[in-house]
Amino acid sequence: MASDGHDGSEEKKFILPEIKFDKLFINGEFVDALSGKKFDTIDPRTGDVLARVAEGDKEDVDLAVKAAREAFDHGRWPRMPGTARRKIMLKFADLIDQHTEELSSLEAADGGKLFSGLKFMEIPFCGEILRYFAGAADKIHGETLKMSRELHGYTLKEPIGVVGHIIPWNFPSTLFFFKVAPALAAGCTMVVKPAEQSPLTALYYAHLAKEAGIPDGVINVITGFGPTAGAALSSHMDVDKISFTGSTEVGRLIMEAAAKSNLKPVSLELGGKSPIIIFDDADPNIAVQLAKLAVFTNKGEVCVAASRVYIQEGIYEEFVKKAVESAKSLKIGDPFDPEVNHGPQVDKRQFERVLSYIDLGKKEGATLLTGGRQWGEKGYYIEPTVFTDVKEDMTIAQEEIFGPVMSLMKFKTVEEVIEKANKTKYGLAAGIVTKDLNIANRVSRSVRAGIVWINCYFAYDCDCPYGGYKMSGFGKDLGLESLEGYLQTKSVITPIYNSPWL
Repeated sequence: MASDGHDGSEEKKFILPEIKFDKLFINGEFVDALSGKKFDTIDPRTGDVLARVAEGDKEDVDLAVKAAREAFDHGRWPRMPGTARRKIMLKFADLIDQHTEELSSLEAADGGKLFSGLKFMEIPFCGEILRYFAGAADKIHGETLKMSRELHGYTLKEPIGVVGHIIPWNFPSTLFFFKVAPALAAGCTMVVKPAEQSPLTALYYAHLAKEAGIPDGVINVITGFGPTAGAALSSHMDVDKISFTGSTEVGRLIMEAAAKSNLKPVSLELGGKSPIIIFDDADPNIAVQLAKLAVFTNKGEVCVAASRVYIQEGIYEEFVKKAVESAKSLKIGDPFDPEVNHGPQVDKRQFERVLSYIDLGKKEGATLLTGGRQWGEKGYYIEPTVFTDVKEDMTIAQEEIFGPVMSLMKFKTVEEVIEKANKTKYGLAAGIVTKDLNIANRVSRSVRAGIVWINCYFAYDCDCPYGGYKMSGFGKDLGLESLEGYLQTKSVITPIYNSPWL
């Protein structure tokens, strides 16, 4: 397919995957929603219905939580030796490897993500996340305490209980395992609510979990909508923790629901408006490629997307010219095509939302250099978009767009750019491009963000904690720190023989 036109008349080149699982997964079985209702999940390449999926509601959430509660209170999983949990989790990871092609096809069709990126990076990474936490499952232990009196004290690390995981639509597989893998290692049971825009892989993973030997009730999946199924999960009295990735607005609602019910703890990975800061000493070609990666990856539908690009004045003009050329070089089209590197937005609502921000940028005085329009007549494609003359108080510089929109801004000094970078309610990530170690160290310690990448971007690793500052949330995914979020500490104290306590 060419990137300069798309009239929808060309026959589809790629075969859609078979949809094997479209029902709720409760207590080890695929079942219809109690109401019998279903909803459409849409193929964003065409706008056509991809599948009709069971629409879970409060009553279905109740059944799923009941199953998870039974599995936690009386089942084998929390009581297994960590070595046994590890063995099953490793088998789960192996099954993902065996079904990588099918899982990649499902996610590409459901979310408009690049098939090649899924097949060679994202889905294999899911298996590696499982293996990382499987390796921790038999290394969870407390401490012996040095008491100040005639007492023997120690701590136990115990699973927190039934966990509700609410997953967003932009990285359905990766974020499923960000949350499910450490919870499994800790010995928790869980109910997963995937986003209604991209529910299909979560159901497939439930099937593979059962095949791997994870007991019934440990992983339950309820497909449905946030205001119904998500709200019921967040406010449920028998759920012991909620882990959520999504918007700051919904994060507030989840915190409120958790507080009003059983005061359950929550971990939140929320919105972002991340800066990438490019200094005069940077190689402009490398800097442009990093900015292109940081903004346009996954068609801009990334929490940490560096949609604010700050360029020092010495290379600003050269960078702008190269950035426009780079954006124009992206090939738009069917994400199953290996030559394509820019697919459609996830659905019509997000497509329209991004276009409305582009219109706002023009109205508020930013200069549109390239892109900014729908590509083709069918599907939810938007041209990679570059703005210059962007001011700090403009909407496109302050609000999370979640689309392929790059805002270029000039700066003079280190002090100036640190102040500008921090002038946002968010604090999820930041990028720095420089050859000067002193500048890199100074800026990385001054920017208020949960992860800072120096001369790289999207450098994730299983061992690297990931989470935000400020209104980007709290709590961590990945790393052993995230495992702690699914454990609670119990102190056990015994008087020593002949102590005055007896």
